[in-house]
Amino acid sequence: MDPDTPPPASSVSPARWMLGFLLVGMAWGFTTPFIRRAAITHAPPPHPVLDRPDLSWPARKALTVFFKVADLLRNPRYAIPLVINFSGSIWLFIIIGKAELSLTVPITNSLAFLCTVLGEWWAEGKVISRDTWIGMAFVLGGIALCVQSKT
Repeated sequence: MDPDTPPPASSVSPARWMLGFLLVGMAWGFTTPFIRRAAITHAPPPHPVLDRPDLSWPARKALTVFFKVADLLRNPRYAIPLVINFSGSIWLFIIIGKAELSLTVPITNSLAFLCTVLGEWWAEGKVISRDTWIGMAFVLGGIALCVQSKT
């Protein structure tokens, strides 16, 4: 292929791009409050190996970190939202390869912020203030301007 030849135009409709952007934003933002809540309320089981007197300080610290991570990953309230969150990154890499970068990154990050607010409302019952609703409307307006500037 000639390097001076431009790549073929994408045949994917803008609605499908927006759906992809929305899915990534939801995977990142909506799961974050659930991950946070699971991490805060997590009650790990005791690990007697950490109480051994012959264990060196570096070994004790390394095992403590290992057990904390392993215990969290075995907790479905933490692991399931985390896997969904990570899947958003995989979807983003797929979208970045096909969509325009100057649209993909700001839109997905903005939607992630919006979904985080909605996720906090859903997971923690936080009240969304009037100022937050106004800010969310401005973010949506900014997304619309980004899309409009590229069409």
